[in-house]
Amino acid sequence: MHVLVIDDEAAVRQILVEAVSQAGYSVDDARNATEAAAKLVRGDVDVALCDIKMPDGNGVDLMRSIKSSGIETTFVMVTAFASMETAIEALRAGAADYIIKPVNNEELGHRLGQIAALRGLRDENQVLRKFMRDQASPLFRFESGPMAEIDRLVGRVAPTDSTVLITGESGTGKGVVARAIHDRSQRVDAMFLPVNCSAIPEHLLESEFFGHTKGAFTSADKSRKGLFLQADRGTLFLDEIGELPLHMQTKLLHAIEDKEVRPVGSESPRRVDTRIVAATNRNLENMVREGGFREDLFFRLSMFHLHIPPLRERQSDLRGLIRFVLARARAGTNARMLEMDPDAEELLLGYPWPGNVRQLENVLNRACILADGDHISIADLPPEITRTLAAQVPHGISHARQGRSLREQLRDIEADIIYKTLEENHGDRRVAASRLGIGLSSLYRKLEEFEEAGIARASSQTIVSPQPQNP
Repeated sequence: MHVLVIDDEAAVRQILVEAVSQAGYSVDDARNATEAAAKLVRGDVDVALCDIKMPDGNGVDLMRSIKSSGIETTFVMVTAFASMETAIEALRAGAADYIIKPVNNEELGHRLGQIAALRGLRDENQVLRKFMRDQASPLFRFESGPMAEIDRLVGRVAPTDSTVLITGESGTGKGVVARAIHDRSQRVDAMFLPVNCSAIPEHLLESEFFGHTKGAFTSADKSRKGLFLQADRGTLFLDEIGELPLHMQTKLLHAIEDKEVRPVGSESPRRVDTRIVAATNRNLENMVREGGFREDLFFRLSMFHLHIPPLRERQSDLRGLIRFVLARARAGTNARMLEMDPDAEELLLGYPWPGNVRQLENVLNRACILADGDHISIADLPPEITRTLAAQVPHGISHARQGRSLREQLRDIEADIIYKTLEENHGDRRVAASRLGIGLSSLYRKLEEFEEAGIARASSQTIVSPQPQNP
């Protein structure tokens, strides 16, 4: 939080500046209303400690002028004239508080802390409109050795202020771990601000990270807080940190080490207390050797390193994750109580999940949309999952399939199983669907897909085409 002390008495300014600095905030000062207005219009002052009586103007009038221009500086009026009329006028004009000289340093620090908390809540509400998150679901408790160890390490590092680097393949849950670090820290009541570094255009990086003042560049029609200041006293989660260009890596390193940032167009650095948690799916050590990532920034970020193993290496988590993700997926399908058919679940358990947890979520969300009734069947799973049906069919089932792609052969195998079931049930699609453990509409959809692909005609020598009865 940046504070501007406005007072015509040099001794009073010095006392207030020292008190604000000792309270842990960045601070600047102005000798009169004219000098203060020039600094306030830049829009980078969070709180103004403003004297009411000044030689060249009135503090209340200055506040009215600044607020009418749309600048969101919080004013605290400071005066030696302790009249109720003056206090009421200041509060009615929009002042947040009113204190009387001589100012008690401890009281001033307390009031500034309250203002910082209120501004933080306002900023977080604005960010939440952009970063919507679902907090209704309980956290999944990992059972595998590797993830149980990650959970233990999160519990150890969370209460500290150490920077944390989280690595792992895409979709492994690095963001979930970052959020868990914040939720278990002493910063839990402040903001958790996630940002995808690869999504910010390179020419906007400095402004996005550190903010800018009004008029700093052509399109800067008003001042804007950067990510560091938005997450002040909270946690800034820098996802895809490996995508930052080298010139921005240098500035990021200075911000982390010096604990201050300078908004674009501002002459005054801003002190920040922002914890950094970074994540990447890239090998930063290789990037350091190749000159694509600063070694000093790598060491700063990896003071505490957490590597999230891919889902294929923690199969013991998979069954619980299916239950957990399915429970969340239900919320998006009108809360239908969907369960997994045992055969469908076995396919999920045997799949290697190259896209990790994110892929599992996508598969189950899709299945919830396609499912008939109250069960998810094999037919509701996407082709990349049902390919594992090949392992359940004897080798050499048809010489006619030689030379065809794996996708085509597996689709033929699925068709053989469905058509064979129909043949055994005299073409009764309703009975066949029940035997296969799929919904009737799913069976119709599969038959249409086979017909469009010409599978029935191509397989006519080895299977009997169904003669369905009206369902």
